[in-house]
Amino acid sequence: MAPSVRDLQLTTPRGGGRQPLFSLGNEDDDAGDLADIRLLDDYDFEDVESTKFAPNSRRIQVSVTGMTCAACSNSVESALLAVNGVLKASVALLQNKAFVVFDAQLVKDEDIKTAIEDAGFEAEVLPELNSPSPKANKTLLGHFSIGGMTCAACANSVEGILRELPGVSRAVVSLTTSLAEVDYDPVVISKDDIINAIEDAGFEGSLVQSSEQNKITLDIDAISSEMDVQSLEGLLSHIKGLRQFRFDRISRELEVCFDPEVISSRSLVDGIQEASRSKFKLRVKNPFARMTSKDLEESSKMFHLFTSSLFLSVPVFLIKVCPHVPVLYPFLLWRCGPFLMRDWLKWGLVSVVQFFVGKRFYVAAGKAVRRGSTNMDVLVALGTSASYFYSVCALFYGAVTGFWSPTYFETSAMLITFVLLGKYLESLAKGKTSDAIKKLIELAPATALLLLKDKGGKCIEEREIDALLIQPGDLLKVLPGTKLPADGVVVWGSSYVNESMVTGESAPVLKEVNSHVIGGTVNLHGVLHIQATKVGSNTVLSQIINLVETAQMSKAPIQKFADFTQSKSLRSWMRWEQSLRNFSGMLPRFEHLLSSYVRVASIFVPTVVVLALLTLFGWYIGGVTGAYPLSWLPENGNYFVFSLMFAISVVVIACPCALGLATPTAVMVATGVGAKNGVLIKGGDALERAQKVKYVIFDKTGTLTQGKASVTIAKVFTEMDRGEFLRLVASAEASSEHPLGKALVEYARHFHFFEPSETKGLENNNKDSCHSGWLLDVSDFSALPGRGVHCSLDGRRVLIGNRKLLAENGVTIPTNVENFVVELEESAKTGVLVAYDNVLIGVLGIADPLKREAAVVVEGLGKMGIRPVMVTGDNWRTAKAVAKEVGILDVKAEVMPAGKAEVIREFQRDGSVVAMVGDGINDSPALAAADVGMAIGAGTDVAIEAADYVLMRNNLEDVITAIDLSRKTFRRVRLNYVFAMAYNVIAIPVAAGVFYPWIRLELPPWVAGACMALSSVSVVCSSLLLRTYKKPRLTSILEITVE
Repeated sequence: MAPSVRDLQLTTPRGGGRQPLFSLGNEDDDAGDLADIRLLDDYDFEDVESTKFAPNSRRIQVSVTGMTCAACSNSVESALLAVNGVLKASVALLQNKAFVVFDAQLVKDEDIKTAIEDAGFEAEVLPELNSPSPKANKTLLGHFSIGGMTCAACANSVEGILRELPGVSRAVVSLTTSLAEVDYDPVVISKDDIINAIEDAGFEGSLVQSSEQNKITLDIDAISSEMDVQSLEGLLSHIKGLRQFRFDRISRELEVCFDPEVISSRSLVDGIQEASRSKFKLRVKNPFARMTSKDLEESSKMFHLFTSSLFLSVPVFLIKVCPHVPVLYPFLLWRCGPFLMRDWLKWGLVSVVQFFVGKRFYVAAGKAVRRGSTNMDVLVALGTSASYFYSVCALFYGAVTGFWSPTYFETSAMLITFVLLGKYLESLAKGKTSDAIKKLIELAPATALLLLKDKGGKCIEEREIDALLIQPGDLLKVLPGTKLPADGVVVWGSSYVNESMVTGESAPVLKEVNSHVIGGTVNLHGVLHIQATKVGSNTVLSQIINLVETAQMSKAPIQKFADFTQSKSLRSWMRWEQSLRNFSGMLPRFEHLLSSYVRVASIFVPTVVVLALLTLFGWYIGGVTGAYPLSWLPENGNYFVFSLMFAISVVVIACPCALGLATPTAVMVATGVGAKNGVLIKGGDALERAQKVKYVIFDKTGTLTQGKASVTIAKVFTEMDRGEFLRLVASAEASSEHPLGKALVEYARHFHFFEPSETKGLENNNKDSCHSGWLLDVSDFSALPGRGVHCSLDGRRVLIGNRKLLAENGVTIPTNVENFVVELEESAKTGVLVAYDNVLIGVLGIADPLKREAAVVVEGLGKMGIRPVMVTGDNWRTAKAVAKEVGILDVKAEVMPAGKAEVIREFQRDGSVVAMVGDGINDSPALAAADVGMAIGAGTDVAIEAADYVLMRNNLEDVITAIDLSRKTFRRVRLNYVFAMAYNVIAIPVAAGVFYPWIRLELPPWVAGACMALSSVSVVCSSLLLRTYKKPRLTSILEITVE
């Protein structure tokens, strides 16, 4: 069954108002002593004001990044309270905020920030609470393309520079996507300032897209002269509501900033076309498409450099290895000035390769050194420069002394050629890792058919518009075989729609009037008229793209192991050391190897340079002292040249890039594969935690069951008429959002002579219709989570719920009623008790059928070594009956919504990783508290926002898919790390000539360069193998065994 996607929200909101507290109950305490935990709420400063602190006390909010569970928030809170002068501290987990009251004479804002950072988290002090700044609501999210990054050191350097900019609250840089995601205040810093900071750091920067709603970028055709440009600028200056514009003559892109209160984007485009009498053809640029084009540009640039280098290097190589070509040999031996013609040719060709084609290595290396860091470009520049300048010196030495030493120009040229080949192949492979986003972008149609109606509702015009110009409320026509251009509601027609590309549901879904549709899905048969409800970045497809992109931008904790290779500061060392412990715990067999390797990796390039110098001096001193025979030397060679070749090979063969690509490439591919299979992953950290899950806790209603509760029996135990009894129940439950409450209202409607078709129609009516006609007027309605509802009717109290609700309100349950309820519960039904004026008057039995795949998924999890648990607010008898039917042995029943989070913490106390699968608002505290929260895609917005995974298909099989994908992904990551480490551990000794005395194994520098280039390519290609992932099918799930 396809999930309902009405008002589906997949991205975490960046702000939010005050939410009610969730409290955690102790299930062993019948008195109901509850301990508050702040998950969604702001800190209540009214309590602070009522508490007498020092007159110079101050309160602030601090944004805390990196908290994943309640243990993290407790750790932050403890660290803050330990600071001398902090009077009170509270941490809101889901809001990622800390609220601190402190003595301003003893503590400064920076002390608070430092305390949080020392606890292992990132912190940023927010504006004053008592003087809210308008800037806080104007923070923009910008995506910036960064060119020239070659390894993790580059990405970390840019990220650090961006975070230090004033007005920047968050910055994340991804090496694999070459993108920076920056939250910034446009009042404090502009996008141009951010681009300048990137370029000052030595990289190329450009804005890809921004969250600004008043700016669009247009492609303009038919501009062929400066007169056309002036004409365009003239008509733009007369459009009302247009604030500013900028036309790029090279790319022919027009960037327009407008006032959305005065003019809409579609009216703006129409105005330009009308003013130019349709001379200018405009197309709105899709920001996501602009990002994907960067991959093609990078690959094209690398291919051009590689072919140029290859074209120039091949003659140099042939002159070296095949000098006796009959026709060319006399020409090559012709002396021109102090050198032979072959020397002039080699010098000239290699100079072009070295300083023109290879200019990028010098530029990048120089910028890295100026930043105080080192990277792969430094090693390439050192190795090629040593070979080139030695050869130049050898030529001049021969011209002066007459002793001609061999030159190694071909080493420099071939080394650069192979490195560029590796970069080209790497850029192609990295482009493949982002195929998921490209395919999602392709789902959105380029155009849409807009229907225009007159005041009488008659269609008067049908026109084709750019799909990016659709506005909420537009009436759109969707032809058979075309894609739906936006999220909306069907207002006319019926058809089957293929939603598999978005939800993963393979079966076509029938769409009729009032059905909700998703943009990007395919209309199969009939013509549909839909009214757009969500457009642009608010559509489900756009949010999925944003979610996948955010997940690919995020760093899994295991990646910090690689990032440490370029970290130098003491604070970074302390943080990464903790990450290393976590990583080592995951790879116990390599613990000692990892620890020693990381300490070397922290100064990777300097270590390689030192090893190269030791190699040079070792072989040279050994030759001078007679430690090896002269026969080992090349023809016309000497000890220095012989030693130098080994040293250059050491410099160029060392490769930190493979280590930096091991995790992000695998995470990128995995998040894309997950999206393709209907499993949306919100980050690399969630993907990593899922592979270590030991317990999977299921909610019952709507998760294990279909969430389609129906009343099977209604029994009245007083003289009240059955119809009046059901009217009373429906009147009380009409305002309830609980599935059981809706089932009660539906049953009562049907009983009161409503036909099934009419009943179905009523579900789509607004709430006002629910209270018309046959329903009674109630007051003081209140929903009590985990208990039921209560309200007043004609001054008399109405209670509808479970035993606990009635007991708390002093209503006695007769023995015959208790026996009847027990019978219902033992048959896996829920008994709902109804009391009126403090007298129990009746009971209703409600059944919620299990999902057909529930039992096999539970059994499959057991086969995977994972223990399934069911937690429900239902009574023990019903819970045990349901658990027995699906095969779950561990059951927690009669658990309050907030108490589910406490149950999760009980399982986490021994260090176990716990996953929670739920769908409702009452599951959100548990989803947030769990190590891995999985929300069913048809669930509520709050549940989806609190979760780490979103299961779009509303199918429990995807729980196994999520865990299985995580395991296979990090199996691949481990393999990548082992290869990257083993490569350097083995390759460097071979290049240094350690085995040369015994087996004459030698790697010329150009061969070493080829090995270095291919090492990164091999890691990326290894990650790309995840694209072949096939999720476990229902027939094979039970064959999964414990690893």
